[in-house]
Amino acid sequence: MAPKVDLPETAPVRPQVVMQPAVNNGSIFQSGQYRPLFEDHRARLVGDTITVQIVEKVAASQQSTSTVDKSGSVNGSISALPFFRSNSFTRASATAANEQAFEGKGTTASQNTFTGTITATVTEVLPNGHLIVAGEKQIGVNQHVDVLRFSGQIDPRAIQPGNSVPSPQIANVRIEQRGRGAQAEAQGIGWLGRFFLNVLPM
Repeated sequence: MAPKVDLPETAPVRPQVVMQPAVNNGSIFQSGQYRPLFEDHRARLVGDTITVQIVEKVAASQQSTSTVDKSGSVNGSISALPFFRSNSFTRASATAANEQAFEGKGTTASQNTFTGTITATVTEVLPNGHLIVAGEKQIGVNQHVDVLRFSGQIDPRAIQPGNSVPSPQIANVRIEQRGRGAQAEAQGIGWLGRFFLNVLPM
C-alpha cells in the first residue's frame, strides 16, 4: 500500500493556537489585535505565519600528522685480560643496534548543505517578544512522500521585509527531512541484515 500524506488533524507537528478571550471594552482600538495600517505585515501574534528561508551549510575538517624516530647502537670488545695473551681476544666483540620508526596520519572531513523554503506558524510568543515557530510540509509523489519539519525561535528584529527570515538568524533550529515509501525502504537495511551486523565480530 502506498504511503499517504498525513492530514492536518493527524500531522505530527500541528501548532496549537491559543486564542485570547476578547475583552469588550467598547473601544475601536484593541491592543491584542492591533496592526499598524502603513507597514509591511510581519508575524507577531500566535497564529501568524512567516516564511523561513532555510540556508544551512556546515563544514568541518581536521588533519593530524605524527612522526617518531628513535635509534640506538652499542659496540663492545675485549682487547686484553690479565694472565691471557694479547691475541686471545681478537674476535671477542659484541655489537647491538636498535631502530624504531613510527608515522601516523589522520584526516576527517564533513560537509552538509541544506536549502529550501517553508512557511511556519507562530505557536508561542515569549515574554521578551521572541516568536516560537513550527511548520511542516509534506509532498507525496507516486509511491514516495517527503516530509519536512521545521521549528525554532525568532527575534522579531531579524524578520525582513516580506515577512521572511533566513534560518541562520533563527535560534534553536530543528530541521528534519525524511521520506516514506519505496525509496526510503530501499535505502534501509533489513532486519535480518541488521541482526548479522550486530552479531558478527568483524
